[in-house]
Amino acid sequence: MPYATFNGLQYQYSASMPGDPRQAVVFIHGAGGSCQDWQNQVDGLGRDFLAIAVDLPGHGLSGGKSGDSIEYYREFLYSFAERILGIPFFLAGHSMGGAVALDFALSYPGMVAGIILISTGSRLKVLPSILESLREGKIPKNLVPSLYRKGTPETVLKAAREGMEEAAVYYADMKACDRFDVGGRLGEIEIPALVITGEKDVMTPVKYGQYLRDNLKNAVFEVVEDSGHMTMLERPADINALIHDFMVKNNK
Repeated sequence: MPYATFNGLQYQYSASMPGDPRQAVVFIHGAGGSCQDWQNQVDGLGRDFLAIAVDLPGHGLSGGKSGDSIEYYREFLYSFAERILGIPFFLAGHSMGGAVALDFALSYPGMVAGIILISTGSRLKVLPSILESLREGKIPKNLVPSLYRKGTPETVLKAAREGMEEAAVYYADMKACDRFDVGGRLGEIEIPALVITGEKDVMTPVKYGQYLRDNLKNAVFEVVEDSGHMTMLERPADINALIHDFMVKNNK
């Protein structure tokens, strides 16, 4: 996979594109994740668009340290986009990545053609018990099952556990989520928005997506049936179709 180098560090990203891309989409993973969470989208949407998924600092194979504020990741994304992209792009974020997308749209609206908000909210409070466990260096046992719909095969859950980052990375990310709240500023975002929530998501339930739809000026809302918090992994074809149609509709 390619790397972007700036500030003396290397940051890994995954990319795919057709011969002559006219539109671009950048994917931002959630807490403790990596660009691998988006590989189905990079491969699928890369047939029609420039599709890029990046490892945030301290995640995956990127250098640097994880941060405990959404603003930290927003500024990293600005630096990354300035070096890699020369055109306005669609920005897609999952969970914590959705918070980054919202904050980026508020700070740099001219750089973004539209935002895609998956399994996220305008406010992402974290249970104190989860923060305490992570602060102690322990990943809560119930964290992985809560990310997927009930009935998910144990093999999938096992792979998810094995792919988790260190507790210190989760702790920083969860603190960033816990501090995030832009509910009072959603009306400032005028660019098109696609809001997607898994029907069985218990971490960012359907009401979170409904709130985004009701308070963003130009939003459409989709509920993906029989999927949990990791809907882009559970229902990749559905997610790809929704993103594809949204980007085509908002092509300028």
